[in-house]
Amino acid sequence: MLARLQYRNCAGFVSDAGVRDAADASELDMPVFCAKPSAPTNLTKHHAVDINVPIGCGGVPVYPGDVLVGDGDGIIVIPQVIADDIAHEAVAMEKFEEYVKKRVEEGSAVIGLYPPNDETRAAYQSFLEQQDSSRQ
Repeated sequence: MLARLQYRNCAGFVSDAGVRDAADASELDMPVFCAKPSAPTNLTKHHAVDINVPIGCGGVPVYPGDVLVGDGDGIIVIPQVIADDIAHEAVAMEKFEEYVKKRVEEGSAVIGLYPPNDETRAAYQSFLEQQDSSRQ
C-alpha cells in the first residue's frame, strides 16, 4: 500500500497504528511516520474510506489543508490558517537555537542561555545586528 501511495505522488504517510515492513517503508522516497513497526496485516486499520475529510490521528484533529511537519522526533499538525506565522517563528527559533548551541560549544552554561534570560536576549540581539552589518 505504501508503494502505491508513493507511485500516486503522495507527499508522505502518517499513522497512529503500526506499519508492516517498516524497513522497506523507510527506504521509500516519501516520509513514513507510524507508531511502531507491526507484523500483522491489518486491513481494517489501513484502507481508503474517504479523502479530504477531518480525521483524528494520535488524539489530534487533522483537517484538510493542515500542514504536517515531521522529523525523527515526531510530527506536528499546523492548521493552515496559521502555517505561515508558525513557519516564520520556526525559522527565528532555529536561528536562536543555533546561536545557543554555538555558545554552549564555546563553554557557556545552559542556565540563563536556554530559556534565555535578559542578558542572553541582549547578547543574541547584538549577535543578530553584527550579522546584519557584516552582510551589508
